[in-house]
Amino acid sequence: MATRTTTPYYEEFDPTVGLRPPRAWFLSDAPRLSLNGQWDFRFSPRADLPEDFAGAVAGPGTWSSTPVPGHWQLHGHGHPIYTNKLLPFPVDPPRLPDENPTGDYRRTFTMPSGWPRGRVVLRFDGVDSCAKVWLNGVELGVIAGSRLPAEFDVTDVLHGEEPNLLAVRVHQWSSGTYLEDQDMWWLSGIFRDVTLLARPDGGIDDFSLTADYDHVTSEGRLRVDTEAPARLSVPELGVDALAGEEVRLPHVEPWSAEAPRLYRGTLSTPAETVPITVGFRTVHIADGVLTVNGRRVLFRGVNRHEFDPVSGRTVDEKLMRCDIELMKQHNINAVRTSHYPPHPRFLELCDEYGLWVIDECNFETHAFFPAWQAPISVNPTDDPRWERALVGRMQRMVERDKNRCSVIIWSLGNECGPGQNLGAMAGWTRERDPSRVLHYERDWTCRYVDVYSRMYASHEEVDAIGRRAEAALDDPELDARRRAMPFILCEYVHAMGNGPGGMSEYQELFERHPRCQGGFVWEWIDHGLATHADDGSRSYAYGGDFGEEVHDGNFVADGMVFPDRKPSPALAEFKKVIEPIRMVIDAERLIMRNLHDHIDTSHLRFEWTLEELGRVVASGELGSVVVAAGDTGRLPLPELPPTADESWLTVRAVLRLAAAWAPAGHEVAWVQAQTRAPAPRQCSSSVHPPTSRRPDGLLEVGAGVFDARTGDLLSLGGLPVDGPRLDLWRAPVDNDRPFSWDPLEPAWRELGLDRLQHRVDDVRVGEDELVVDIRTAAAGSDLGMRTALRWTAASSGVHLHVSVVPEGDWTVVLPRLGLRMAVPEDLERVEWYGLGPAETYSDSRLAGRVGRFSALVDALHTPYVFPQENGNREGTRTLWLRSPEGAGLRIDGGPHFSFTARRWTSEALDHARHDSELKPGDRVWLNLDRAQNGLGSGSCGPGVLPDHRLWATPDEWSLTFSLTR
Repeated sequence: MATRTTTPYYEEFDPTVGLRPPRAWFLSDAPRLSLNGQWDFRFSPRADLPEDFAGAVAGPGTWSSTPVPGHWQLHGHGHPIYTNKLLPFPVDPPRLPDENPTGDYRRTFTMPSGWPRGRVVLRFDGVDSCAKVWLNGVELGVIAGSRLPAEFDVTDVLHGEEPNLLAVRVHQWSSGTYLEDQDMWWLSGIFRDVTLLARPDGGIDDFSLTADYDHVTSEGRLRVDTEAPARLSVPELGVDALAGEEVRLPHVEPWSAEAPRLYRGTLSTPAETVPITVGFRTVHIADGVLTVNGRRVLFRGVNRHEFDPVSGRTVDEKLMRCDIELMKQHNINAVRTSHYPPHPRFLELCDEYGLWVIDECNFETHAFFPAWQAPISVNPTDDPRWERALVGRMQRMVERDKNRCSVIIWSLGNECGPGQNLGAMAGWTRERDPSRVLHYERDWTCRYVDVYSRMYASHEEVDAIGRRAEAALDDPELDARRRAMPFILCEYVHAMGNGPGGMSEYQELFERHPRCQGGFVWEWIDHGLATHADDGSRSYAYGGDFGEEVHDGNFVADGMVFPDRKPSPALAEFKKVIEPIRMVIDAERLIMRNLHDHIDTSHLRFEWTLEELGRVVASGELGSVVVAAGDTGRLPLPELPPTADESWLTVRAVLRLAAAWAPAGHEVAWVQAQTRAPAPRQCSSSVHPPTSRRPDGLLEVGAGVFDARTGDLLSLGGLPVDGPRLDLWRAPVDNDRPFSWDPLEPAWRELGLDRLQHRVDDVRVGEDELVVDIRTAAAGSDLGMRTALRWTAASSGVHLHVSVVPEGDWTVVLPRLGLRMAVPEDLERVEWYGLGPAETYSDSRLAGRVGRFSALVDALHTPYVFPQENGNREGTRTLWLRSPEGAGLRIDGGPHFSFTARRWTSEALDHARHDSELKPGDRVWLNLDRAQNGLGSGSCGPGVLPDHRLWATPDEWSLTFSLTR
């Protein structure tokens, strides 16, 4: 058998060859030619192919067309694969399997007339994962590092007037794949822009901008370094200087994420002009605290992958702006570019809108997780054969993004374990750019970095770290160094499915301990790929939906916005938790604490509304007060008109003027306080009408008709109903499921909570009441719940008092405790007085405000990519369900309850794997709950905190059912 003696270039430790030195990304007035568009494309299942397509003849095989930028898997070639940490092929670095899908690309172009003399550069902004490039049959070189730019000097091979042929061979797998094992879809191809750039003689090939700020004197120090004889002009500052000169400015306005002040200017030579933006800011660690412009910063951040449900990692500026505007509207002030440099335009927009950025190198070796601590040559992080490739990746990121003031932290990578190559990357970066600090999470000794970073540490551990009382390292010197560092959670509160809970408890720690400087939610967006069912309904695919041999299911759907970028309830909750104005209403005044890092409250105005039973009684605007960052201010409350029933005062802090990211009047923060308690209510008649037996054997209690044998409520004033019966089950949320750090679902199913059986032990008919005793349990279990339903007549319906007593040794928390019933399908118009407008749960309810809300039943459903419990509304006082004609059912709590209303059962929701599988039935199913177990963050992180766990204990509550018109 013949053996291979030559290593293919795509299996070399660093296959990159032929590239120009890395440089800053910028636009200028020099000509550029976009090569984006439809390219000829040929797909092959293997990589060891003749290079027969790079010349004038396309070569054999089937050629079609595909868009550039784009991913071939999303255009009919191969299929997407999702893994979190496992590689989709055997781990044998740097070798690869023979089955290595490969795409050949070709396109022709003609140079525009008037193209200037000088060098010409061909730039690829992103190719996944390795590519060889030819122009006019001449091999230019090889690209590796999928999310990093690559440039070739093509001056000597470019045809001036004749058509040019550009050919690119892209391999799905390469040695670089071992360095890019990130939690996302494996998608291949030329997925970012391809551009031909004129580099005119005497032009500006590269430059480095330094704009420091002295927070004591307000002095700015500005300098631009470039090899060209260029002039720097910033008219607003009166700057006109030669490149290389440091300009000291006695007073400048600093840049921050809250006040993104940019000065616009130009860097010019006679041959080229580059527009520049200047943001003055200084990053420093002082007394163990990370500061910008002399003030501690608190990251209210998210991790952001580039993603679109149709185009994958190919995203345009419209989507970038959409992301940033949504972030700013929800009080988010920071982004970690997990786990690679984003499109460079995104960072320019972060400068413009104002976001702190951790810019992360395109480096993750998660597949080596078991070997992170193993001997050298196992994990690339600690293998010197990979050093050149890794340092090169860091260089290309730093040089590309060095002029972005929003980037305040460089990250060496993600989840690669410890190793000496991190030291080489850090050493080069510190020497090249000492103005920023270094981050890396998965070496907890923090040997090479400036910030102590962790993922998913528990609340208890974060509290200890905040007190600098964390467990000690074995090395006293490293321990002392780490203990003196600022601390961030680069990932926390995993936003997978319904959740996360426990966010406010983290935020309290961040605000209590100066060392704890916030964190970054995992993550921004669900990575569901758009698909359509046979009936045309849209759904979103996740791991396993494309027949992958190895996959991680819906773990890719863990964002605060859905794939179509509609905010999930978690985003509203996060906005409330991190709101930068913390307000309290006392008897006579509004007390506000300004939690901004840098700005005062002059950009806000404060509006108030008084509501009685959810109806507006009065409203107005409070006076103004300017509160400096970190300070507390007070405003007197208005004299409120009298009310007769439950009333709430709401104060909203809103934008005084329009911002780049929101209109005037946009709500930044709010607070509610009850100004009058509910008036006493007589839920049932003072004299109960007698219970009666009808000739047909049914029972009547007030307006209710009951089955004499089972005690079930059959109708209310002629409205047919089914139930209610005790319900303990919910369709598990992702945080309940077996992969969770707190897996509750297996224990729930083992106890049979998803298959409960009811036994009616007694139906007692009294003179003025009906009492139904029921035992609820599962087959094979001696655990049970004894429920007594006591029905009495109410003035316009029936009143129900529920008492529940557990039997047996319940050692597992319950999913829910409540009642389930069904009503006719036409009762589709829902109105409620309680917490809203979005869903709320015990550990995720801060975004819920007391009010009167309405929606159709279908709109109450939250379309999580993987169907699960959703749509619960806590704190409900009164619930109305009406038909389009207006008649229907009213339910009053005694005093509060939670409800869900949906067109399918919890069992149907439990069995579905995609939203499109949920089919409406002929009834509306109601859950009327006493409580549900909390949500937690257990899919990756801490489970439900003790205060939000639902244990089986004796309990009782009341509801009143009546007809409404």
